[in-house]
Amino acid sequence: MAVTDDCQPILALAQKIIQIQQSVDYIQIREKTKTIKEVITLLEYLDAGEVPKEKIIINSLVDIALYSDIPTVHLPEIGFSVQQVKEKFPHLNIGKSVHDYTGAMEAERQGADYVLYGHCFETNSKKGKVPNGLSPINEMKKNLKIPVFAIGGIHVDRVQALHDVNADGIVVMSGIFSETHPCAAANQYREAIKDASKL
Repeated sequence: MAVTDDCQPILALAQKIIQIQQSVDYIQIREKTKTIKEVITLLEYLDAGEVPKEKIIINSLVDIALYSDIPTVHLPEIGFSVQQVKEKFPHLNIGKSVHDYTGAMEAERQGADYVLYGHCFETNSKKGKVPNGLSPINEMKKNLKIPVFAIGGIHVDRVQALHDVNADGIVVMSGIFSETHPCAAANQYREAIKDASKL
């Protein structure tokens, strides 16, 4: 899963997403400083670029997902609960950010379709904050039925460690969107995942 970094103009961001769409399974639109109009314009660019709506995840903005027929919404740890959104819009797929095993179990109990756990390693986006580490993923994988994605400081050379704790997927932001050649970066991650699964 590639997560947008909220650092780029809409058109440039759309072009990067269109470039990487074949190399990633999902693209999470997380543009907190953009206006609703800008996010909708971004989605229109992606539609014109034939990015499948099934690959797009909207962070937080349930109204935009509904308006644009995007089937998946990602909820932050603080805000609407999974249960609240599921009760109103049962057709939506919902992911939830969690930072520990307890949060993951609660998200599943409320009906989340996946959890996004982090931050796993030190990362510039969480400067000064101690990483939550990888051990909670082991516990989640033993007891949860839904997929567990790992986020935070995930470089290509850390993919094997995440495979070893049975994470269902990795989530990358700057490792793709901050790169000069995002498609090549995304392909490096995909190759690292393939290599890890061979061992």
